[in-house]
Amino acid sequence: MTADGPRTAALSVEHVTHVFGKTKALDDVSLEAPTGAFTALVGQNGAGKTTLFSLITRLYNNRSGEIRVLGHDVRREPAKALSRLGVVFQARTLDLELSVMQNLLYHAALHGIGRGEAKRRAEAALARVNLEGRAGDKVRALSGGQMRRVEIARALLHQPPFLLLDEPTTGLDIGSRRTLLEEVRRLIVEDGIGVLWATHLVDEIEVADKVVVLHRGRVMADGTVPELRARTGADDVGAAFLRIVGDGGEGPLSPIMTRASA
Repeated sequence: MTADGPRTAALSVEHVTHVFGKTKALDDVSLEAPTGAFTALVGQNGAGKTTLFSLITRLYNNRSGEIRVLGHDVRREPAKALSRLGVVFQARTLDLELSVMQNLLYHAALHGIGRGEAKRRAEAALARVNLEGRAGDKVRALSGGQMRRVEIARALLHQPPFLLLDEPTTGLDIGSRRTLLEEVRRLIVEDGIGVLWATHLVDEIEVADKVVVLHRGRVMADGTVPELRARTGADDVGAAFLRIVGDGGEGPLSPIMTRASA
């Protein structure tokens, strides 16, 4: 909630199921990620997080349900939906032999941004992630955390109001993880960007965050940290997660109805 009422949904997923052969990767998934907020999509490896991201970004076609970005259906209005979306995939996609600036300018050209405007935006985006001094360096010379920050800068070039980040801290040390999280949370506060942050690390979640627990392709819980703790009787979000997915010595709790499916 904001002072003026509920936040607008930056992302709305309603009743999405996806199968690979006989394997159901997603089972009637519904969730929302609001604008101007950090939403953590939490699940163990194989929970379906990357499959969901692939559907949102149109790498896969959703044959059931609806996915909307700022109100635009990704199947019916893919150009409008994707133009409002910035993405950082789990696998790194920068060209290691190009400079930081060359990577950004190439990406801007794909969005139809002219070179002069692209350079201005790239410089501003690098400043936002505290890498303005590395524009001329080859990506290969950067640390893993710095590469992730360049990918965030790249995702911001077309000025999207919503960011998707799929396990962005994978392979990073503790300091780099902390820096990356701080940068993303600063974007939310200063620019009002909505974020969906997929992770299996519960220590990346703060008490004010919205949390969606995805387990074996199903949404098992959707709410704030206090709501998840109250539901499970757990003292912290890690213990609540284990109770919900059934790794805390008991069977999993029944999935709850989300607002989108209620």
